Amino acid sequence: MVVPAKRLRTPEDLAKFQDSAVYSEMVRFVVDLATSVHGLELGYTDDSLGDNIGKVLELLEQINGIVDSHPVVKDTSSRFGKPEFRDFYDELATKVTGLVQGCVGEEHAEELGCYLMHSFGDRTRIDYGSGHELNFACFLLCLYKLGFFQPADFKWLVLRIFNRYLRLMRRLQLLYWLEPAGSHGVWGLDDYHFLPFLFGAAQLAPFSRPRPLSIHQKDYVDEFKDKYLYFGCIAFINQVKTGAESLRWHSPMLDDISGVKSISFLAAF
Repeated sequence: MVVPAKRLRTPEDLAKFQDSAVYSEMVRFVVDLATSVHGLELGYTDDSLGDNIGKVLELLEQINGIVDSHPVVKDTSSRFGKPEFRDFYDELATKVTGLVQGCVGEEHAEELGCYLMHSFGDRTRIDYGSGHELNFACFLLCLYKLGFFQPADFKWLVLRIFNRYLRLMRRLQLLYWLEPAGSHGVWGLDDYHFLPFLFGAAQLAPFSRPRPLSIHQKDYVDEFKDKYLYFGCIAFINQVKTGAESLRWHSPMLDDISGVKSISFLAAF
């Protein structure tokens, strides 16, 4: 067992990683997850929902309970994030190995716990970004490699587990005012996330409607936000980007993308 540590520090490190089998496997895993939800709504269900999906959902609920224990003190002001986030983070750090052990046993709990711990942002900077989201994807990939999940579970990893993680992260972002980590401002796709746009486009890929331009219509966003991750992302951006009238001003990349002819183009692999 090797506890994960940060190893990508230079352009040379990144190039080595991009040429590695691990990189290829990670990309393939994400593509397979996206492919598994083509045409499926978030509320989709059938008899293949296994017990192990429920175990990880319960793990996320326990983490959500830790958030409950660390409310924000209302008279505490901070421009760059609420310090109570560190209290949440510290308690999670003491419990994360035990939480993961309930899924994979003692042998791999510390290693996977490291990935899970780094899925919830940075304690020092009180921020969150797509790199932390990637840690959660790595956590799921490790569970798959250990045989905890099977390919038949992939759609549930997106529709149930990743969706629950996304809702938990949105709670943390709003509650603790998490700063975007490494954000490129208006030139980034989103302040915090990447994967829900990919998975959401995959959900919508088989359909001719709603069209990409529909993200500009509030009635479409309201109708589909709880069915498709892509529209859920747009709804959340509209909620938090106050003082701006349209995506054109605060999210120009999403505005540009909405001009493509079909959402299937966004989900092409």
